[in-house]
Amino acid sequence: MGSDRAELARLCSGRNWSKSIRLLDSILARSPSSIHDLCNRAFCYSQLELHKHVVKDCDRALELEPALLQAHVLKGKALSALGKKEDALAAWKQGYEVAVHDTMDLKQLLELEELISSVKISEASESGDHVTDASRCDTKVVISEDRVVEPVSTITTTADTKTVVCEEGIGNSKASANGDTKLASASDKVDNNKGSTSPAKGKDTTGTQAPKKAPKPDKKNKAKATKETNGRAEGGTERRNSCESETIALDQTLFATKISKSSKSMCLDFRLSRGIAQVNEGRYDQAISIFDQILRETPTYPEALIGRGTAYAFQRELDSAISDFTKAIQANPSAGEAWKRRGQARAALAEFSEAIEDLTKALEFEPNSPDILHERGIVNYKFKDYNSALEDLSTCVKRDKKNSSAHTYLGLALSALGEYKRAEDEHLLGIKYDESFLDCWGHLAQLYLDLAYPEKLLNCLEKVIQIDSRFAKAYHLRGILYHGMGRHRSAIKELSVALTFESSSIECMYLRASCYHAVGDYKAAIKDYDGVLDLELDSMDKFVLQCLAFYQKEMALYIASKANLEFSQFNIDDDVDPIFKEYWCKRLHPKNVAEKVYRQPPLRISLRSGRLNKQDFKFTKHQTTLLLAADSIGKKIQYNCRGFLPNQRQYRMAGLAAIEIAQKVSKAWRALRNPKNIAKLVRRRDKLNLSQNRGGYCSTSTLSGSPTSSPNEDRISSGISLSWQDVYNIAVKWRQISEPCDPVVWVNKLSEEFNSGFGSHTPLLLGQAKVVRYYPYYQRVLEAAKTIMLDLKYANNVEDRAIFLTDIEKLKKIEVASSCSDLYNIVGETYWVATRCDSMAFQGRRLEGTRITTQNMGKTGFDFAIRTPCTPSRWEEYDEEMTAAWEAICEAFCSDTTPTRDPGTLDAVKDAILRMTYYWYNFMPLSRGSAVVGYVVLLGLFLAANMDVTASIPAGVQVDWEAMLSPDPDTFVNAVKPWLYPSIKISRSLKDYTDVSCAFSTTGSIVQNQLSLRDMPMLLDKIIDLF
Repeated sequence: MGSDRAELARLCSGRNWSKSIRLLDSILARSPSSIHDLCNRAFCYSQLELHKHVVKDCDRALELEPALLQAHVLKGKALSALGKKEDALAAWKQGYEVAVHDTMDLKQLLELEELISSVKISEASESGDHVTDASRCDTKVVISEDRVVEPVSTITTTADTKTVVCEEGIGNSKASANGDTKLASASDKVDNNKGSTSPAKGKDTTGTQAPKKAPKPDKKNKAKATKETNGRAEGGTERRNSCESETIALDQTLFATKISKSSKSMCLDFRLSRGIAQVNEGRYDQAISIFDQILRETPTYPEALIGRGTAYAFQRELDSAISDFTKAIQANPSAGEAWKRRGQARAALAEFSEAIEDLTKALEFEPNSPDILHERGIVNYKFKDYNSALEDLSTCVKRDKKNSSAHTYLGLALSALGEYKRAEDEHLLGIKYDESFLDCWGHLAQLYLDLAYPEKLLNCLEKVIQIDSRFAKAYHLRGILYHGMGRHRSAIKELSVALTFESSSIECMYLRASCYHAVGDYKAAIKDYDGVLDLELDSMDKFVLQCLAFYQKEMALYIASKANLEFSQFNIDDDVDPIFKEYWCKRLHPKNVAEKVYRQPPLRISLRSGRLNKQDFKFTKHQTTLLLAADSIGKKIQYNCRGFLPNQRQYRMAGLAAIEIAQKVSKAWRALRNPKNIAKLVRRRDKLNLSQNRGGYCSTSTLSGSPTSSPNEDRISSGISLSWQDVYNIAVKWRQISEPCDPVVWVNKLSEEFNSGFGSHTPLLLGQAKVVRYYPYYQRVLEAAKTIMLDLKYANNVEDRAIFLTDIEKLKKIEVASSCSDLYNIVGETYWVATRCDSMAFQGRRLEGTRITTQNMGKTGFDFAIRTPCTPSRWEEYDEEMTAAWEAICEAFCSDTTPTRDPGTLDAVKDAILRMTYYWYNFMPLSRGSAVVGYVVLLGLFLAANMDVTASIPAGVQVDWEAMLSPDPDTFVNAVKPWLYPSIKISRSLKDYTDVSCAFSTTGSIVQNQLSLRDMPMLLDKIIDLF
C-alpha cells in the first residue's frame, strides 16, 4: 500500500491524471469504502473534465461520510460545469450547513461560503456565466493521513499566467488578443495519417514571463455539460472547430510549473480530454483520429482505447468498439468504464447474456451505480428477464429519482409482469421529470394500447404531438389503434403522416397496405406491399413483415378478382393452394411458394374481371335497416376484458354473419319440419344411441366408441340440407373478408401441416411475461393441469411418450404446486396434458380437448400455453361429434311445430346450441378466429330459433376459455346460462330483415358495407376512380 501511495504522489505531482485514476481504481477495488480515495479520484476526473464521474464518486463518498466537505465542494463544481446550477448550489449549501456545525476545517468552510456567494452574485447580475471557477479551489489530493499534494489551481486568479504546451505544439502556440493561450490545431501540426509526429520545437516559456492579469472568463469557452446518453463519454470543454483549422481556446491557466519529464503526460491527458470532447460533440471521426495518435504512441493506453471504442460505438461499428474495450480491459482489468461500455456494445448486438456479464463486472467497481444499474436493467428487459430488470431499475430510481429513462423502462418491466397500474405510474413519473422525453410518452401510449384503453391512448398521443408534431411513433400508434377499432380509413391517414417523417418505416407501410387492402383500395394496397418488399431489412421482425407482404399482396389480387362476382364465389379455402395457405399461416419464406404455386394475375387483369359497380356504394332503406340491426347484434361478441378493443368493423361482420346464418338455418328448419324428414332425423338419433338424458352424455371411460356410418351417409340420411360445417363456414367467410390480412382458414384444407397436427397456440405466460388477454385464466388452467395429472398419474413429453407420475411424493408435490414452474420441476421436462372432453354422440368416448403445455425457456422462465393440434384422426372424431350436436339442435327445434310457445322446448334448444358451441371451442378447427366464429354462430342459431340475445358477455368472461376448461358440455352449459339465459327474449325480428345474400350479393358490396359510416363517403370516389 505504501508503494501505491508513493506512486500516486508521483503521478499527481506530474499531473498525470489518467494514470492516477487507474491507480486509484486498483486501490478502490481493494478498499471500496475509502472516502479519501473516492475524493482523490473525483478530483482527478475533474482535471479531465469528466464531470459526471466526479458526481458519482462524490455521491459514493457522501453516502459513507455525509460530513465530508471536500466531496461537497467537488460535487458542486462538477454539477455547475454540467450546467446544473440549482443542484450545484444545493450541494454547496448542504456542505456549508455541515461545516457550520463542525468548524474543524475553516478553510473549506470559507470556500463553500465563497462559492455560494458567487452563485448569488451571478444570479443577481444575470450574467449567465458558470460559477465553477469563481473562487480559488483549495481541494487537496490526500496521499496519506500525513501527506497531501496541493493541486495546481485550474481557476482564474491573480497569480502568474504561465503555460506549458505539449511537445508537438511548442513553437506553434499563439496568444490571443485577450490574453488567452491558444494551441495550434492538428491540421497546423502533423498529418494524422502519418506514422510518427514531429519532434518538439521552441523554447522554455516558464519562469521568464512577466506576470499577467488573468483574462475575464469567456462564457463561450467555459466547461459545459454534455448530457450523457447510453454509451456516451462525459464532460468535456466546449471547443471551436472548423474543417481547415481547429483552435482550442483555453481561458484558464494550464500549469504553473517548469517543463519537465511530466510534460508528455500532461500533453497526453490534454489530448485525451480533446478526444472525449469530440465524442461528446458528435465528431466521431475527429475523435478517432485523436485517439489513434495517442495509441500509436501508447498502444495499450486504456483511456484512449475506451474513448475510441465509444466513438466506434456511436458510428455503429460495434465489433471495432468491442475490440477496443476488450483491449482496455486486458490493459487494466480494473477499468470499470471499459466493462460498462463493452456491455452496452454487446447489448446493441443483442448479445444479452454477455452484456449482462460485463455490466455485472462493472458493478463490482462501482457498486450500486445508478448508471450501470440503469444499463443492466435495460439489457435485462431486452433479454426478457423482467424480474431482474425490475430489481435493477427499482434500485436505480431509488438512487437517481429523476432518471426518466429508468422510470419508463421500469414501467415496461412492470407491464410485462402484469403490474399495469404500477407500470402506468412509472411512465408518468418519467414524464414528470422530463416532459420532452418522447420515448416515455411512446411507452405509456403502448401500455394503453396493450390494455385496450382507447380514450387514454388518444389523450396521451394528443399531448405528445403537441410536444413534437414530427414524432412518427405517435401517428403510428394512433394508426394501430384505429386499425384495431375497425376504422381503417382513419388509420390510413395517421400512417401516411408517420411515413412522411419516417419513409422507410416498414411497420407503418405494412399496416397501411393492410388497411388499404381491407377497404378495397387494392391499387394503393399493392403499391404499399411492393414498397415493403423493396425495403432493406435489419431485423427478423421486419423480415416476417416482408414475408406477410408477399402473401397478402397475392390475397389482395385474389379478392380484387372477385369484387364484382357473387360472394358465393369467394372461397379462399378451395381456391387458394394448400401450400400457399400453410406458408401464409406460419409466416415462412415464400421462395417455395413462388416457385410451386400458381400466382394471381396482375392487378390490371384482376380488376378487369372484378370491376365494381357504382350501385354497390349506394344503400337502400332496407340495406340501411339491415346494417343498423347487424351493428346492434354484432356488439354482443365483445369481450369485456383487458386487451380487447371495441371494433366497429368486426361488430358489423358478426351481425351480418349472424343474420345470414339465421336466415339460412331458418329456411332449412322449415323444410325439415316435413314429417318425413323428422322421421329420418329420429331414426338417425336412435341409430347413434343418442341419450335423451341431458346429464348422461358423459363418461369417465377413456375408451373410444366406434362410428356406425360415414359423415356423408349421415348427412344424406338425416334429411338436413345444411351440415354443421356449412353453418360455420358462413361466419368463416365473413371473418375472412372483414380482416383479409388475418390467415383464417379451415385446418383440414391444409395439406402437410394438417397431417402433422397444425393447430392453434395461445400462451398465458411467455417466459416471465404475462399475456394481458389470457393470463387471467392462468390459475384455472394450472388447477386443470394438476387435476389431470392427479387423475391420470402421467403426462406426455414432446415425443408424445408417457411420463409416469405414480410416485407418492410426486403426487403430493403436484397437489400443492402453485405455479407452472413447480409442475415443470416435478415432471422434470417439457410436458403436456390434454383437457377432458366427454363425448355426447358415443357412450364411453373421451375426446382429446386442448393441450396444456409447459416448456422451459431457460433463465427467462416458461412458456405456459394451450395448444390444439388438428390431426386427421382428431378431425374425424370431432366431425362426428359436431354432426351429432347439430342434429340434436335441429331435432330439438323441429320436433315441435310451435316451439316458441313451449318453455321446455326452448330450454332444450338453448342447451343444444350451447353443447355444439362447447365442442366447437374444444375442436378449434380454424388456423385463427375460432373464438369469434363460435360466438357468431351461437348468436345466429338463437336468432334462427326466434330468440334474441340481449346481454353482453360479462366482464372477465371469455366464452371459449370457459368451454375448454369444462370437462363436458353440461358443465359448460351450467357455467354460461346464468348470465346468458335471462337475457334471451322471444323475437320475430328475423322476418323483418332483408335477405343478406340478396342485399349484399357481390364480394365488392360485402367489402363496402363493412366500412363505418364516417369512412363511406371518403371511399366512394376513391374506388370509382380506380376503374
